[in-house]
Amino acid sequence: SFPPSDEVIRKRLLIDGDGAGDDRRINLLVKSFIKWCNSGSQEEGYSQYQRMLSTLSQCEFSMGKTLLVYDMNLREMENYEKIYKDIENSIAAAHEKISECKKQILQAKRIRKNRQEYDALAKVIQHHPDRHETLKQLEALGKELQNLSHIKENVEDKLELRRKQFHVLLSTIHELQQTLENDEKLSEAEESQETQMEAEAKQ
Repeated sequence: SFPPSDEVIRKRLLIDGDGAGDDRRINLLVKSFIKWCNSGSQEEGYSQYQRMLSTLSQCEFSMGKTLLVYDMNLREMENYEKIYKDIENSIAAAHEKISECKKQILQAKRIRKNRQEYDALAKVIQHHPDRHETLKQLEALGKELQNLSHIKENVEDKLELRRKQFHVLLSTIHELQQTLENDEKLSEAEESQETQMEAEAKQ
């Protein structure tokens, strides 16, 4: 007989499962059953019967082994699914953590920018006097302004008084001048009268 080709070996492995010889055992069990049915003597029939039992035991053992491997594969699949879900959850948690870290970084940048602006304002404020000193200066300026206002009022009062006094003085001068003019006219009239009287006396 020719050695089996790769295709034949591949088909046997597919039929045989993991290659443990299950198909060979089944074929052997069928042959033993046929021989047992065609056995002539009791000893030969008993021998074939023992072979069938042995083959059945091997098949049952192989089937149990296959079931155990199947159960183990199911548990492995469940374990892999659990691990896959854990990995997905870890990835989702990592994405959330990254998103949270990005938010914290943006907040830290805003805080840093605000601090820089506060420092710049503080430097500007340091070049100006503080509120208490400014209030003191405003209070001093207010008092000085009030004092100047009083001085202004006094000066205006004095100026008004001098204006009134000057007006009285002008009125007095005008009256005096009018009196002098009247006196001068009276004197001239008296002199004219005297001259006339002297002229009349000479005649």
